[in-house]
Order: sequence, then structure tokens, then C-alpha cells
Amino acid sequence: MRSVTKADLVEAAARAGNLSKSSAGEAVNAVFDAIVAGVAKGNRVTVVGFGTFLPRKRKARAGRSPLNGKEIRISSKTVPAFAAGQGFKDRVDSR
Repeated sequence: MRSVTKADLVEAAARAGNLSKSSAGEAVNAVFDAIVAGVAKGNRVTVVGFGTFLPRKRKARAGRSPLNGKEIRISSKTVPAFAAGQGFKDRVDSR
């Protein structure tokens, strides 16, 4: 299994849009920046047919220190999450 890198996405965007790699790179970065900014503000970012990026709250909980095994408190926080859209799920399942 091979990982798809950001450079691969830039190359695909350049081919699909008949753009230079630098222009495609700027476009890919702009899309990623918009997604990150939206989720960081607490908003859902939905790309129809692909999925939704959203902030998800994690409650505070007890954990264990890997160094000494003692119980520690893990504070609550907000983490980014992704929920795949139906088109994405169908495409992966048909593989």
C-alpha cells in the first residue's frame, strides 16, 4: 500500500486543471487552509460527495502515565475529525 502525498495531489490538480505545478500547489494549499480555518473556528466544512471535516469535543478522562503507570488526568480538548460522505464510502467499498 502506497501513501498519497501532498505532492501527488498537486500533480493531479495540475493535470486536471491544465495548470502549472506552482499554481496547482497554491490552489491545493488554499483548499487545505480554508478547511483548517473553518474547523478551527468551530465550523463544519462539508465537501459534497467527499465528506465533512468537523471539530469534535473530547471529554476529560483518566489515563495512565506510560513512564510510571500512575493515573493522570487528561484534560478535555477539541480535535479535528472527518466523516466520509456516502460517495466516498461507496467508492472505497466497491474496490
